[in-house]
Amino acid sequence: MSLLQEFKAFAMRGNVVDLAVGVVIGGAFGKIISSMVGDIIMPPLNLITARSGLTFNSLSLKYSRIFGSEISLPKMEGGKSVLIDGKEQMVMSDPDLLKYGPFLQAALDFVIVAFALFMAIKVINSLKKKQEEAPAASVEPTEDVLLLREIRDSLLKSAPRRAD
Repeated sequence: MSLLQEFKAFAMRGNVVDLAVGVVIGGAFGKIISSMVGDIIMPPLNLITARSGLTFNSLSLKYSRIFGSEISLPKMEGGKSVLIDGKEQMVMSDPDLLKYGPFLQAALDFVIVAFALFMAIKVINSLKKKQEEAPAASVEPTEDVLLLREIRDSLLKSAPRRAD
């Protein structure tokens, strides 16, 4: 078997195709949930918290507030790298700033995606359970079966019994 034929057999297996479909649908579902979080849930939450001057995406903390002195790290100028100890390295645009707001936003996105998937799976499982619990329709025996049963019963009655 050639390498191409083996690859074709592998790629056309049901599990690989199912996985590919799941990844594509999962990506689309993630975009839907991210839009729901970013466009529907976060704006009212930001309106509530904005009165106190708090918004999730702009939440940050200056290290200098913690340590009491300004941190002297080189800043990145226009997306370029800088020389640190003779080596060219990329540095954050504001090294004195810990931006934890975007992390909180991503964590909230994750929790909402996980909850939405949990609810979707719960609905699917309940539908499967209803299908399994649905009683099979009682099937009446056909006339042929009824006739064969009568013949069997009459033969059993008329047959001589053996003494064991």
